[in-house]
Amino acid sequence: MNKIHAAITAVHGYVPDYVLTNHELEKMVETNDEWIVSRTGIKERRILKDVTQATSDLAVPAVEGLLKKRGISAEEIDLIIFCTSTPDMLFPATANILADKVGAKNAWGYDLQAACSGFIYGLTTGAQFIESGHHKKVLVVGGDTMSRVINYEDRATCILFGDGCGCALLEPNEEGLGIQDAILKSDGGGKDYLNIRGGGSLHPATHETVDQKLHYAFQEGQTVFKFAVTNMANVAAEIMEKNNLTADDIKWLIPHQANKRIIDATANRMGIGPEKVAINIEKYGNTTNGTIPLCLWDWESKLKKGDNLILAAFGGGFTWGSVYLKWAYDGNKS
Repeated sequence: MNKIHAAITAVHGYVPDYVLTNHELEKMVETNDEWIVSRTGIKERRILKDVTQATSDLAVPAVEGLLKKRGISAEEIDLIIFCTSTPDMLFPATANILADKVGAKNAWGYDLQAACSGFIYGLTTGAQFIESGHHKKVLVVGGDTMSRVINYEDRATCILFGDGCGCALLEPNEEGLGIQDAILKSDGGGKDYLNIRGGGSLHPATHETVDQKLHYAFQEGQTVFKFAVTNMANVAAEIMEKNNLTADDIKWLIPHQANKRIIDATANRMGIGPEKVAINIEKYGNTTNGTIPLCLWDWESKLKKGDNLILAAFGGGFTWGSVYLKWAYDGNKS
């Protein structure tokens, strides 16, 4: 019997309709389009304006689109791993709320929180359930409603983030396709530089924590940028070296979309040209857990069976990692 790999067999995504452009941000904080584009590569981002909706509501159309594309029902899903930093509530898990909304009556699920690295953590975790033989269909969702935790008076963060959700279906593959390897890392020493301090057991919600704006995302930009540039680039190169891959072997780099300069540094460290890098940061900004699955969705039509892909991410905390996979089907985005 051939070894079972966990292969991505379908992807889909969803972003809200409302577009927040750089020019609109110019009216909100002291910034301008040229400054934002030159430093981040972001031109616009999507925002969920309906205050009655939350992160699970971004996931519903993404998941329904995936199920339709794959030609399966929600009841066939065994497990939902929802990677998010902005859950609907502290509990119950947003994965379980999503399961109820889409009719995944036979799935169990949980939320995974690893900041912007969450989706590749989730893919790697989901792969274990497939490879063990215990599950046949694992749904990995990555999505965030970052606009709900962003201070739009803070130009260091409000220019970066948007809302969106993507998802991928993992299924068994015996052709040698699918997830081949992963390197995942973390360093809790980074907690002071990129975080949301309010709302947990350390700083539970009070009038004081709200007044101090502890429930907004905080980022110490220079420290985070330097750490991200070095570590996201290094871990992408490390997984290539570990698997004896050269730049010629790699068809696509699918990077976390946090900053165009970080993406460029990662590609340079891998020795690959811009023609092999999937980028959509200009449209969506940093959707945190949503960036890599949204990128897979946007670029799906260009992905061919057998293509070697490297996924790489860096997130708050700090977390970072890379995944090496062989794409399992000829993409046809719809």
